Amino acid sequence: MNFKSYFLSIVSILFVFIFISCSPRINKATTAKKVIYPAAPATPRIQYLTSISSSLDIAKKQSAFTKSIVGKSKILPIYKPYGLFMRNGKLYICDVSLGGGLEIIDFETNKFSYFAPEGQYKLKLPLNCYVDENNTLYIADIALQKIFVFDGDGIYITSFGKDKNIKPSDVFVNSHNIFVADSGNNRINVYNKETYKFEYYFPKSESGDANYLYKPANLTVTNNKVYVSDMGSGDIKIFTLKGAYLKTISKYGKNIGDLVRPKGIAVDKEENIYVVDASFENVQIFNKKGELLLFFGGHYRSKGDMWLPTKVIIDYDNLKYFKKYVDPKFDLKYLIFVANQYGPDKVNVYGRIIPTESKSKIPNEKVKKN
Repeated sequence: MNFKSYFLSIVSILFVFIFISCSPRINKATTAKKVIYPAAPATPRIQYLTSISSSLDIAKKQSAFTKSIVGKSKILPIYKPYGLFMRNGKLYICDVSLGGGLEIIDFETNKFSYFAPEGQYKLKLPLNCYVDENNTLYIADIALQKIFVFDGDGIYITSFGKDKNIKPSDVFVNSHNIFVADSGNNRINVYNKETYKFEYYFPKSESGDANYLYKPANLTVTNNKVYVSDMGSGDIKIFTLKGAYLKTISKYGKNIGDLVRPKGIAVDKEENIYVVDASFENVQIFNKKGELLLFFGGHYRSKGDMWLPTKVIIDYDNLKYFKKYVDPKFDLKYLIFVANQYGPDKVNVYGRIIPTESKSKIPNEKVKKN
């Protein structure tokens, strides 16, 4: 093969690689127009509020005087976020490109910081995290095959899971137990919250069974139910706290209401289920019967869209920090955070809204499109 043929061959391979790795995008767009889902004339349900991509989006603007005294503040970026969790006005972001750490945003103090333990407690690939009512931080590190536990001051407490050869992709903690999505062993492991000892796992089934988990990606626990996004089968499976199978929601497919690569999952107080689909690059909302209510986001073109989203969380307790973004015609019920691994908007913040003149609950309505 001569040099010209070799060069063309390499170029062709690179082109194919780029084509299958990235979907077409346009440059970051800016607009003052409110982004609402679904589109008019349907009843508005979700509003895109803002996005966070670095410390520049959090910290108060530095005065010229302060710059002259201490120098210009360094901008701290969010690199490649994966997991999110919100507690007591702080947003915890698991960043797979930070070098073994998390970003922590304190909305009360407008402080943006990195949490990156060193030495024997150094993280390698933290995917997801959870903070309990005592501010104890639990981090699922899939590369080190452990759940790391730190106190509210960032002091190491313990780690567990390695002895079971787990590959933890997500973690959720309730008053008694620690639930871990074990993507390597296709199951949910349950540990004692006080002793960190392994107690049981589920489902105890085989491939082909209705309750079998092919590749559990994320989980959430609420109303005495465990909701699991199964990326291997393209659906959502629901269990009791002890692992009894209840039902499956959605299925693998490319039609409205189907899932291709389900990842993050969250449930609101009405038991509506929010599911991130990394392939459709949106969040789909199902009611507790499994019927599709709405989807929002979509392949990135402008504000409100998503770019390889991974995690969705719902927060009722920190509305005050984001009310300023809400269209005055609406009241804010709760916040929805979505992590994007790529693109200009690393963490999107949305709000579940209701018309100001109607304080009563708006009944769920099934919709077929935005």
